[in-house]
Amino acid sequence: MQLIGCLSITIAFSSCKKDKTSAVVNATPATIGLYEYASGSDKRLLIPVTKIGTLTKIGTQPMNYGCIFDTGSPGMTMDATDILPASMITSTGITVTGDSTVVNGITVTSKTSTVSFGDATGTTTEYGNLAYANVTVGNSLGSLELKRVPFFLYYKIKDSKGNTYPAHSADVFGVGTGTSSTNTNISSPLKSYSYGTGLTSGFKLATLSSTSFLGTPTYVSNLLTVGLTSADLSSAGFIMHPLLLKYSYNPYIEGTLTYNNKTIDAIFLFDTGTPSVSTIEDKLAVAAVSLPTNTTVTLKTNQGFTYTYVTSSTGNLTQVANPNTTQDYRTIFSLDFFIKNEYLTNYASRVIGLKNN
Repeated sequence: MQLIGCLSITIAFSSCKKDKTSAVVNATPATIGLYEYASGSDKRLLIPVTKIGTLTKIGTQPMNYGCIFDTGSPGMTMDATDILPASMITSTGITVTGDSTVVNGITVTSKTSTVSFGDATGTTTEYGNLAYANVTVGNSLGSLELKRVPFFLYYKIKDSKGNTYPAHSADVFGVGTGTSSTNTNISSPLKSYSYGTGLTSGFKLATLSSTSFLGTPTYVSNLLTVGLTSADLSSAGFIMHPLLLKYSYNPYIEGTLTYNNKTIDAIFLFDTGTPSVSTIEDKLAVAAVSLPTNTTVTLKTNQGFTYTYVTSSTGNLTQVANPNTTQDYRTIFSLDFFIKNEYLTNYASRVIGLKNN
């Protein structure tokens, strides 16, 4: 979908009879806004990409692609249309001579693969190549420069029914932990940010604005903070959840979930890339079914974070599925979760923080 910190170092000099000393100044986290958008019950959180490599314009128009900001997957995926010359893009792939080629400051490699989203009941698949480029996100009110980001440049995207998506309608800016399951070179583009002295690699996502999910993408300032301070990690009220090796350090959190007077064990994924319907995976579910309006759902992580919501006809839509059918054991909470809760990712220590608000 298209959308039309400075680190200072102070050095104190003394006379030649004394040693030189320098005062280390900690870097300041960078904060930018994101766009909120809705179409019917579907909601999207978008991050504007305004520069890839040396490319800042598409034709005569400034580049301003709204990528889906996705906490549920690692890595940026971008449609090659208008990013590469049309002569390089065919119905069967991207033409690369040798191991790699550089176009518009973008290094496109000959390494091909696919990236998929969804489960056994419905999958969207992108086909393309590993690429590298410097990337700028944000706008005139605040931006981030990300150096040599490994990302997936795709020439084709289809769903499980064979339908092809319009160009750039499903570009993803995946900030999840871990690496892509199909290409381990690809991980969160925020890992390519230069954090500076005193900051930990990671980000905070503030609670979203419930009134800004409109039919036109609406800019909401100060939603995303990149770079974590010691206070964020120790005294900001987040309940921290160390990620587990058995899940390849993906952002999956164990706990329990209660609905319809029953409590089940669960593995949670809090996913800004899921636009509307949360999915509870219950091994005893007979068939996929939507929970009725006014159903109370309570989740509790093993670290003690608790959140309760009530389904309605317009929000907190929730379905129950059987993992034997979906082939997906994760209970996935949609973008609605982030309207009431703050979210933190510490890349350095592989930790997810959750906070009621």
